[in-house]
Amino acid sequence: MKNQFVAETLYMVADLLDLKGDLFFKTRAYRMAAQTIEALDDDIEKIVRQGTLESISGIGEALAKKITELVQTGKLEYLERLKKEVPPGLIDLLSIPGLGPKKVAALYKNLGISTIQALRDAAGNGKLRSLEGFGEITERNILRGIQLLEKTSGRVLLNVAYEDGNRYLTYLKKNKKIKKIDIAGSLRRMKETIGDIDILALSNDPETVMDHFVQYPEVAEILAKGITKSSVILNDHLQVDLRVVDEKSYGAALQYFTGSKDHNVTLRGFAIKKGFKLNEYGLFEKESEKYIAGKTEEDIYKRIGMAYIEPELRENRGEFDAAKNHTLPTLVTPDAIKGDFHVHSLWSDGSDSIETIATVAEKRRYDFIGITDHSQSLKIANGLSEERIQKKILEIQKIRKKHPELRIFCGTECDIKTDGTLDYSNKILEHFDFVYIAIHTAFKMDKETMTRRIIKGMDNEQVNFLAHPTGRLIGKRDPYEVDIEQIIDAAKQTDTRLEINSFPDRLDLDDVHIKQAKDHNIGFVLGTDSHSINHLDFIRFGIATARRGWLEQKDILNTYSVEDIEKIIGT
Repeated sequence: MKNQFVAETLYMVADLLDLKGDLFFKTRAYRMAAQTIEALDDDIEKIVRQGTLESISGIGEALAKKITELVQTGKLEYLERLKKEVPPGLIDLLSIPGLGPKKVAALYKNLGISTIQALRDAAGNGKLRSLEGFGEITERNILRGIQLLEKTSGRVLLNVAYEDGNRYLTYLKKNKKIKKIDIAGSLRRMKETIGDIDILALSNDPETVMDHFVQYPEVAEILAKGITKSSVILNDHLQVDLRVVDEKSYGAALQYFTGSKDHNVTLRGFAIKKGFKLNEYGLFEKESEKYIAGKTEEDIYKRIGMAYIEPELRENRGEFDAAKNHTLPTLVTPDAIKGDFHVHSLWSDGSDSIETIATVAEKRRYDFIGITDHSQSLKIANGLSEERIQKKILEIQKIRKKHPELRIFCGTECDIKTDGTLDYSNKILEHFDFVYIAIHTAFKMDKETMTRRIIKGMDNEQVNFLAHPTGRLIGKRDPYEVDIEQIIDAAKQTDTRLEINSFPDRLDLDDVHIKQAKDHNIGFVLGTDSHSINHLDFIRFGIATARRGWLEQKDILNTYSVEDIEKIIGT
């Protein structure tokens, strides 16, 4: 689906119009259209083919023509024209997290800043604080945003690469000359951000396969085309590399190109100690170079003297000791998940009714779904007043009768206020089936104050889960300062389960902290933080992150029966 690509293009148009100072209603139309397309159930390409774009709310004739052009050609002439009307460096400035088009325009107009380096210098020398709307804190945030941009530059979120990779794989599988094909690299390991996509194929006719590879409709540029390796750039600027290998080397190549580098270096060291040589062509006797194994990854690990290591664990974080001692975890699988704890509805800032969410949950064969709308102080997200809570509970009670096979939990995502108290009184919290608590304001607290704030919230006897525990937004906002070890200790003492937030720009907790918490016998919940039924699919990324954190089925409440969940949360 090109939905995300189209949405991002429309967002860019809106930003450039803002830079130029165009009328608000014009920029808003592009942003609203982008948001609508992001949340669509259907493939935008299909809608364009059917000629029904204008039936979508907010998309008129002019926008429909531009979207059609974008889908059919992969480019938008109007955007290219806008880019020529603003200094090129300003487009780079727009990519800095937290720096919107109005601030970029002010920087250029008042200080002539048009490059990231010039902005870094000005912020570092305290030259921005004289501008209206800027200050010392803004300068610090800009410098932090530049660091964040540089750290994630050239990488995309897991969900974008996952969609690109699997669409490409589906296309390639149509070629009868391909006997076997797999995604490799960091995408196979399901890292939170991906630099490029590696695909490995087995074929006796690699030339035909390469011809098919470069003819993929979403290819924007062919970087290289060879007999056994080719590289392309997709319309969304992501690079994809394809390698074709022979059968005896397929497993060795898949292991090698899956990585990580640290894992491979260590594995090669173990092979050498056993008298072997390991590379992408196979496992060989060191002295005679006799071929030992290479058809499958399992054979390679077995010959070196250890159990097979799942791709998500290949980060050289203790997996080798566990593989040699046969103590590797039996990682949680998607079919073990019985529901989703964290879904927003129309009652706060979600885009779907509880009835719609329940219907989709049943189609997914879930046993339960958790409706967790925001609490009262989060006005920007239409947080629920105490009066509205009662009305929502009554609605859920009615909907439960229509869906007797689905347990609809009435939860809340309750804000932790700056002093650590909660946004609802205990008397109100008692009305919910479960209580998430979360930070949504005052992110800049020092570590000690923030840690104390969260732990005080966790101390409340009504609390069950801590949502997105570090508050990060990948590529947009660093985690807030918090002592994660103290949070883990408090989770154990208060019997609070930590959330693995499955939304692709959060994936919070991350895999390292998950493993750390697991080692302290902490329990977890998975939540998609869905604001649309389209987001429910994001559960797969939470599962992948849980697997990277060594979690098994027993570690995650989503795998429990409804009866056991009710006992644990005290419903």
